Amino acid sequence: MAVLRQYELIEKVKSYDPEVDEELLNRAYVFTLKAHGSQQRHSGDPYWSHPIEVAGILTDLRMDGDTIATAILHDTLEDTVATKDEIDQLFGSDVARLVDGVTKLSQIEIPSNASRQAESFRKFIFAMAKDIRVLLVKLADRLHNMRTLEHHPKEASRRRIAQETLDIYAPLADRIGMYEIKDELSAIAFRTLYPEAEKSILSQLDRLREQGDVVVKDVVATIEQHLGDAGIAAVVIGREKKAYSIYRKLQEKRIQLEQLADVVAFRVIVENQADCYKALGVIHDIWRCTPGRFKDYISQPKPNGYRSLHTAVFGPGRRPIEIQIRTHDMHAIAERGVAAHWRYKGRAMSNEHGSNGHGKDLPDYPWLRDLLEMSETTLSAEEFLENTKLAMFEDQVFCFTPKGRLVTLPRGATTIDFAYAVHTDVGNTCVGAKVNGHIVPLRRGLRNGDQVEILRSSAQKPAPVWLNIAKTPKARAAVRKSLRQRDREGFVKLGRSLVDYALERLDLEAPPKAWDRVVAAHDMTDQEDILEKVGRGELQESDLVLDLFPHLREGSEAEGVLPTRRAQDAPLPIKGAGDEVALKLGECCMPLPGDRLVGIRLMGQGVVAHTITCSALEAFADVPERWIDLQWSSEALNSQSLDYEGRLSLTLYNDPGALAQVATTITEGSGNVVNLKILDRDQKIYTMIVDIAVKSLQHLTDLLISLRGLPIVNSAERAQD
Repeated sequence: MAVLRQYELIEKVKSYDPEVDEELLNRAYVFTLKAHGSQQRHSGDPYWSHPIEVAGILTDLRMDGDTIATAILHDTLEDTVATKDEIDQLFGSDVARLVDGVTKLSQIEIPSNASRQAESFRKFIFAMAKDIRVLLVKLADRLHNMRTLEHHPKEASRRRIAQETLDIYAPLADRIGMYEIKDELSAIAFRTLYPEAEKSILSQLDRLREQGDVVVKDVVATIEQHLGDAGIAAVVIGREKKAYSIYRKLQEKRIQLEQLADVVAFRVIVENQADCYKALGVIHDIWRCTPGRFKDYISQPKPNGYRSLHTAVFGPGRRPIEIQIRTHDMHAIAERGVAAHWRYKGRAMSNEHGSNGHGKDLPDYPWLRDLLEMSETTLSAEEFLENTKLAMFEDQVFCFTPKGRLVTLPRGATTIDFAYAVHTDVGNTCVGAKVNGHIVPLRRGLRNGDQVEILRSSAQKPAPVWLNIAKTPKARAAVRKSLRQRDREGFVKLGRSLVDYALERLDLEAPPKAWDRVVAAHDMTDQEDILEKVGRGELQESDLVLDLFPHLREGSEAEGVLPTRRAQDAPLPIKGAGDEVALKLGECCMPLPGDRLVGIRLMGQGVVAHTITCSALEAFADVPERWIDLQWSSEALNSQSLDYEGRLSLTLYNDPGALAQVATTITEGSGNVVNLKILDRDQKIYTMIVDIAVKSLQHLTDLLISLRGLPIVNSAERAQD
């Protein structure tokens, strides 16, 4: 394999950047050769050949000297004994920062669980936002690895790398407009994952090419002649679409290759923007245009900066053909994306001047700002990775605010997506929309050219059903964040109720310093974090009270921290068992004053009281001699203390604040939640078991009636094990 020699690499860079620091590149070249030493790749080539080839790819993109040096050095921190301080001293802080940024992304290429890969990708997005050159080096690195993928000894690894390339790297290249790199990455990955499908498409293309060569030449000649007659200087090219692009279209449209209209696309490259529109007029004079197939990406560029006119016409023999019209500068940007921006706009694409790391200096890449916002609102790294993949694959529709602001959304987006695209606060308070002057529901899909006015109310809050309506990852992430926040508020309120009840029984009040100490001991941010854990059942309120008052751990008072029922060795106000017999309440049915009781005498354990309907009694059906008639005393029936515990089974609609409504209703009904366990939960409903401190059966029944009256309660029943 022929590797770029040192002088050849320098000359390539000097051909487009005569002022490049040659000494920097020479030092980097020699350093990487020595650092990698005798290391080899799977192909048997010396390892240092890889970073040199990566640098060569970036010279084809005409990147600056620091980026080329970064490419040469990009594996030294990970695979050699070189350190970041050493890179900094020898090559400067900018190169050291870039090399370190690329190195930190290496985990994304390691076979790992979804969480590790997703978290690595989250770091990738942040690194891109700080300096887009990190992504350029990474794309070049992946491209060379894909070019040599066949040398990897394990098929499973080859397939994993290829799938990762299709899922992440090719879409990222597309998003920054680097179509040549995207096409090559996709082609190699497609060949690796679906070799038979590629062979089939290529063989069909060979057959169609033989039939269509004359048509292509005729179209090119006809366009060139008519444009020349109109005084428009132009280059006309007929370009066949790539196999993977054709495969995706066939899958999406569920058609045969012969039915695909745009296997060959024609490009018309003119001198200036005005000639683009003139050329469009000429072409529409030659052939009739296909309705609904015209797109003006010059006045409305794609998010990656792509600009061009797209039209489809009925060509020779009424065969549909696709034509793209652009200037030379637009063509360069269409082929090389951000790298062409670098050269044609004469500006660096990094954010090092005044950036805060949140993408505010990336006006050409609003999608990157959206990804950053999603990373801050998404709870899990896996969810972020899923949302990001969706965001990168979507086609666009263009809509407008009443003031004429352009909003770009994925195809199929709704008015909710539009609201969140304008601003998160607008989305959170959205109650409806006007589209082209007509009031429409939130689920209404949007079309190109729609004018959308969002109707808002300060009382509105996102509802769970919005997750089924929203299509954009940004909107869905914002809705999830709002719902989680309200869910948290419900658990905090429940936790506070449990802890307050425990402290009240001990006649204690926790001072702020005690709370600060416990928050620090649990490595939490604030008191609400602790209370949320109590509400979720992850921390027992009794343990928290003992943390707040450590002296209770050694005193008899500790036994009273959470006596939701009378202690089992304490006298119960139940008649019939005899004064000398140990009596306790059944854990299975949790009897309350007012329940009809039956006692079961157990050898060596005394008598256990059960409700008359308890299923545990079935086990004693053949030993009637153990049964004892029991009755609650008048003391128990008239008690006003929360000395007993009842258990409820609740099914709630999964609405925001549902838990808070339940806790409030129980508290207002003079009960107290002492334990809660969620059994099952999905997007629509969730079921739970709630233990409540009550006075009697009548008290529990009153609470049940109140709970059944809540709109968020689907069912509420007394529960027994």
